[in-house]
Amino acid sequence: MKQTDTHATARRALKATIPVLAGYVVLGTGFGILLGEAGYGPVWSLAMCLFIYAGSMQYVGVGLIAGGAGLLSTILTTLMVNARHLFYSVSMLTRYRDAGKYKPYLIFALTDETYSLLCEGNETDRFRFFVSLFDQCYWVAGGLLGSLIGPHLPFSTAGIEFSMTALFIASFTEQWLTAWDRLPALVGLAASLGSLIVFGPERFLIPAMLLITLAMTLLRPRLERGREAGV
Repeated sequence: MKQTDTHATARRALKATIPVLAGYVVLGTGFGILLGEAGYGPVWSLAMCLFIYAGSMQYVGVGLIAGGAGLLSTILTTLMVNARHLFYSVSMLTRYRDAGKYKPYLIFALTDETYSLLCEGNETDRFRFFVSLFDQCYWVAGGLLGSLIGPHLPFSTAGIEFSMTALFIASFTEQWLTAWDRLPALVGLAASLGSLIVFGPERFLIPAMLLITLAMTLLRPRLERGREAGV
């Protein structure tokens, strides 16, 4: 690919990720502030944003690190918090199958917001790489910013950990307003609420994901027919 084509692809990817920029810098800053309050400075923030890059799990990780959680507890918590990645990433298997040198990073960098940008359309692997890279850069920048300015903020940061929950609510609201079919959202709500009632707040996540996956698999023919018909 020519250099000009690479630049054009990067510019398109940058434009596509602007909405993520606004969210990731703010949320990453919140993470950096929390990590700093737990006694871990910019180097820790940079390392976690570069090598873990797990959004909500990084927020949870602050408590695990500060509380001296054991290895088994950390593994189980990570599985529960990030279980959703096991399910929605399945839909990217065919897209990433022939990604070549980009494949390892594309798999590593597939976050909720990156997935929302890449799950539709038939873009090139290079475009997907730039989208993934830009999104992580925004998160890293936010994490570093928070860890640097946190000690100097003149106001209380109590409740800042709610920012990740707010992001998920905002993302759900946006998809609800713009989706061509709201059945998947309703399935997700019903499965989550049902699992919450049956299994409780500490154990509902994985059962909810399993129910959602089963329901969406059974509903797939109906959803595909609706998409083709433009419903």
